Amino acid sequence: MSAPGSPSVIVVGAGVVGAACASALAAAGCQVEVLETAFPGSGATGAAMGHLALMGDSPAQLALASLSRRLWAERAPVMPAEVEHRRCGTLWVAADESEMAQARALAGLHAERGEAVQVLDEMELREAEPGLREGLAGALLVEDDGVLYGPAAARWLLEAAERRGARWRAAAVEAVAPGRARCGGGWVEADHVVVAAGPVSPALLPGLPVVPRKGHLVVTERYPGLLRHQVLELGYSRSAGELTRESVAFNVQPRPTGQVLVGSSRELCGWDASVNRPLLARMLRRAIAFMPGLASAQGLRTWTGFRPATADKRPLIGAWEERLWVAAGHEGLGITTAPATAQLLCSLLLGRTPPLDPEPFDPRRTMPELLSP
Repeated sequence: MSAPGSPSVIVVGAGVVGAACASALAAAGCQVEVLETAFPGSGATGAAMGHLALMGDSPAQLALASLSRRLWAERAPVMPAEVEHRRCGTLWVAADESEMAQARALAGLHAERGEAVQVLDEMELREAEPGLREGLAGALLVEDDGVLYGPAAARWLLEAAERRGARWRAAAVEAVAPGRARCGGGWVEADHVVVAAGPVSPALLPGLPVVPRKGHLVVTERYPGLLRHQVLELGYSRSAGELTRESVAFNVQPRPTGQVLVGSSRELCGWDASVNRPLLARMLRRAIAFMPGLASAQGLRTWTGFRPATADKRPLIGAWEERLWVAAGHEGLGITTAPATAQLLCSLLLGRTPPLDPEPFDPRRTMPELLSP
């Protein structure tokens, strides 16, 4: 239960980031109420791939991902089976010797941080993932990366918050202001408000530098043994990081069911949720070029979702105004970085020492101009 006199906090959004914030705040003794338009684990979380991967284009982003992945690992023994957490590792595959140089550089960077990594040559890569095409130069294996099922993880985090006295309710939040949120025509009061509404956060915080970035995913029928690791091409970070109109990159992920999730695409098109068939075809051709067996795999379902993107590729975590906070803009790393985001947000809100430098994630920082859809 919350301690007498502890601050009250409204969290807007019950995706994995909002649920993690609610759990951390409740654990710190806050009186927490979560408002979610749909249901916990929906929105960006419900459409996501679910990787727990050590990635980022800056030391700050890597620090956030590293801390968060460790926090997920610490919680793994008590996660329910439906969260489907697996430590499968990530293979960053190199198409040629220039990319192998990149893999070795990344290995050195990760090793300096104490991460368990291996550089695999062509034969070692073939042994690790026989389904990849021949002729790839090798790969970087990040051993402690994993996957989970985001919607179930969000629900589990919210249940943990509820056990500490938090409550959630389905409510369409129409507006926010310092210390209050309006829903159903009336205002709900609290000491603080945290907006963790993913790509829709700017609708509540005008001027927030976040745009929706659409992605496509395909899930196959069950093919046990087809894929052992999460696998990405080394060009993935460039594709994800450059805020271009359209891009594709090779990314496949094994599910405990034996199914394979196939990605990934990125598209700036506003809120158009329709399947972009030419872009989807490009994405699948890219996947088959790296993993030829996918050409004969039966796709079971295709869907789109919207990632909350920022122009400088770092999320917004901290104060937007006094008593009004934000945790959004994680793009494709919301599930990976949710626990560390929650720790950072909670420490700032309560005036405690943060677990890492908050300055790179300051919502009011100067950043490049966003592209319009």
